[in-house]
Amino acid sequence: MKRSFVGLAALCLALCANAARADPTPTPQPAASQSATSLPAITASDPIGDLISAALTGALPGSADFYLKATLYHAGERGMREMDSLGCKVVPMRTAAVDGIAVKRHSLLFIKETVGLPMPDGRAHDGYWFASDAGGSIHRGRIDLFTGDGSSSMGPMLHLNMATLTVAKVGEFKGCPGS
Repeated sequence: MKRSFVGLAALCLALCANAARADPTPTPQPAASQSATSLPAITASDPIGDLISAALTGALPGSADFYLKATLYHAGERGMREMDSLGCKVVPMRTAAVDGIAVKRHSLLFIKETVGLPMPDGRAHDGYWFASDAGGSIHRGRIDLFTGDGSSSMGPMLHLNMATLTVAKVGEFKGCPGS
């Protein structure tokens, strides 16, 4: 037990030293051509807290935070509104509805299964989603992904409907996504 604690402490010190040398706050630099859905500045995670959590849960640092069953929703669906639960405009292929308990609203998420999917503007999806919505049927273990206007917008993502996705919280955002 004592050796395990000493090893954990040494690993913690090494991570702290690396974190101190690196730029702690990654800030994406949007290109002039990016739309209003570009990624906001994100806050850095807590490497010490991540290490302690990993030691307590057995998860590897940098591994998925959640494995969530996905459902899809689109504009025009019953109960769907133009604004999300934060009062922000929903953004196709960026807005995710979460339970607010396991996954908190204002979380910037990375969903690896969505990387490369076609975006409404023709670009390939980078895997980043904004947890800015909530829904009555979204409970623990679920995530609802907004695909766009009409049921035809769900086409490129239908293979992910009811699939378990690998979701990692990579940061937080303030205000509305893209603002």
